[in-house]
Amino acid sequence: MKINEVDTRGVKERFIRYVQIDTQSDPTSDTFPSTDKQKDLSKLLVKELQEMGVKNAEIDKNGYVYATLAGNTEKKPPKICFCSHVDTSPDASGSNVKPLVHKNYQGQDLVLPDDPQVVIRRADHPDLRDQIGHTLITASGKTLLGADDKAGVAEIMTAVDILQKHPEIKHGEIKILFTPDEEIGRGVDKVNLEKLNADFAYTMDGERAGTMEDETFSANGVKLTIHGLAVHPGFAKNKMQNALKIAAEIIENLPKDAKSPESTEGKEGFIHPVSMGGNVEKMELEFIIRDHKTEYLMVYEDKLESIVKNVLKNYPNASYAFESIEQYRNMKEVLDHYPEVVQIGEEGIRRAGLTPHRRSIRGGTDGARLSFMGLPCPNVFTGGHAFHSKQEWVSVEDMQSAVRTILHIANVWEEYA
Repeated sequence: MKINEVDTRGVKERFIRYVQIDTQSDPTSDTFPSTDKQKDLSKLLVKELQEMGVKNAEIDKNGYVYATLAGNTEKKPPKICFCSHVDTSPDASGSNVKPLVHKNYQGQDLVLPDDPQVVIRRADHPDLRDQIGHTLITASGKTLLGADDKAGVAEIMTAVDILQKHPEIKHGEIKILFTPDEEIGRGVDKVNLEKLNADFAYTMDGERAGTMEDETFSANGVKLTIHGLAVHPGFAKNKMQNALKIAAEIIENLPKDAKSPESTEGKEGFIHPVSMGGNVEKMELEFIIRDHKTEYLMVYEDKLESIVKNVLKNYPNASYAFESIEQYRNMKEVLDHYPEVVQIGEEGIRRAGLTPHRRSIRGGTDGARLSFMGLPCPNVFTGGHAFHSKQEWVSVEDMQSAVRTILHIANVWEEYA
């Protein structure tokens, strides 16, 4: 049987089952994983893998799922890993997700019934133009869907099931990795690469069908602490240095027409405030700094610190602390040394019947950090769109194409060995 003729319909049922399990991660938690409920899905995945015949599937104490499919060829191709994350974003609720199936989509706006104010408009989602006749899945309006990245999880699980049932599809040793806490930047903090024992990897965590991403932002975080001077408000004249007002002035002075997420696209970087809290005496602000060129991060940090210093000129009794934290780096810096990884990924997409489109991500993936940890790892499409929002949607047909892409990638590595 040819790969493109195998039955991939199981990905739909798996996806619907997985998104109904709440796996939202929590950036304020100091545990690992950040929420224990992520393990609910991970334990189910281990059970399902074992039922497929993958006896070595296991979950470790940190919530990582590891599994290995033995090769079925006399050749010795590299060991290839497919990876997705089980957690969903804290940006919108992931509790009580109600997946809705929209068959034979004909280009209409999709009004989500649990909150009619949430409308997936074709004008706002140009990729819907490619979905005529497809089956789409959305949430009901109160939550995100969870296609980021349960679409990837479902696709990998479906591909494993197919490989177990179709030994005529030749492949080398295949590694499976499901990670927690990717959405809060901790996805590979405790991964055991020695245990994984892979040569190359692919994260299934992209969007539009046919895309292969080999470039991410480089990313730093900045923690800014403002120390003001608290004085009884009845006696504060010429004395109080209100840290809240200082913080507000800093935010107000950030670039608006450039170097902000709202005003940039493509490979343009930005300074983005993500949280602020405190009181008159002390305020803590957190920023993320992003650009595709790592050397630009320092430029943006210098810009931010100059704004802080200029504001504080008017508050002589206030002070600040500025801490920069490295988060991840542009994986292209690594992948350019292993061009065959991306090339074989694109060949897998091509054989699945799609035109490969290589692009960069205005964000990051587990693959960015894995690449710098010694496991070169580009990112492959899943068919999901509008991640991190209540307007999130996924195409069943595109998920099926992603399953076939996984099968082809595994097969091409064996063929080229």
